[in-house]
Amino acid sequence: MKFKAWIAAAALLGICLPGLAAEGDKDYPAKPVKIVVPYPPGGAPDLVARVLAGKLSESLGQQFIVETRPGASGNIATEFVVKSDPDGYTLLLASDGQIVINPSLFAKLPYDPVKDLAPVTLTTSVALFLLAAPGFPPNSVQELIALARANPGKFNFASSGNGSQHHLAGELLNTLAGIRLVHVPYKGFGSAVTDVMSDKVEIVFGGVSSAVGFVKGGKLKALAVSSSKRYAGLPQVPTLMESGLPGFEIYAWFGLMAPARTPRPIIDKLHGEVVKALRSKEISERFVAQGMDIIAAGPQEFAERITSDARMWARIIKESGAKAD
Repeated sequence: MKFKAWIAAAALLGICLPGLAAEGDKDYPAKPVKIVVPYPPGGAPDLVARVLAGKLSESLGQQFIVETRPGASGNIATEFVVKSDPDGYTLLLASDGQIVINPSLFAKLPYDPVKDLAPVTLTTSVALFLLAAPGFPPNSVQELIALARANPGKFNFASSGNGSQHHLAGELLNTLAGIRLVHVPYKGFGSAVTDVMSDKVEIVFGGVSSAVGFVKGGKLKALAVSSSKRYAGLPQVPTLMESGLPGFEIYAWFGLMAPARTPRPIIDKLHGEVVKALRSKEISERFVAQGMDIIAAGPQEFAERITSDARMWARIIKESGAKAD
């Protein structure tokens, strides 16, 4: 059979030939692309998705549309993307929650984050502040620990919901400090932080980008930050490791992912454009102003981060006994 006829026959039979997918993907994207966000509008994931969508629309000449699908700790949006065609036209703005935390929290997930998703770019990360209500006496981690040890079970910490990173950070604090703060779950960070600002709950963990305004405005006290180095925007706030809790280093991160089996040329093209966007002065300055660190890691490095973080959170979840429900 002549080569051209063989290619035509293979195409009719649905056989994928090496090199042919790459040739066809040169025109990508040929229509609008959807970026699905697992959380409501207004948060850090939504911000990352919308900023990148605007830049990718400019650079690739097709509209990148952000669609929010909140619910079930991010599982609804993730399952939707996993079941989408692997053609590069439905992408996930993933966070560590769905990818490395939920597999250890839920007895059964409708997706496997390693087998069902392809990493494109690990975009940004953000540390967490340990925040205290304005009327809560402790002004440092050590003062908090001393008070909590003297009054086990008396004080509470809020979170954005069972199994959220805010919840797990509080459980890690309990474990490492040998204290017992009682978990109070809310339906979202907004309602949780509102009750802390009103002195109804004593403690909450919150992403630097979400909380820095409250701290600078005097509505919350930042006792420490979960990063390895102090946050430049509030250099007077020590790290949790500096505050006597070695090993307490956690970050929330965000990254672009695609359904598994998305052609590699599309993954590479998206990665290259996302990195260009992240390294542009306009976008990098905007994200840094929001307390985010630019990572811009490629598919392989992203996959390695998923593996290492999944192990870390599995250990934290097991030691704390945290549950999603």
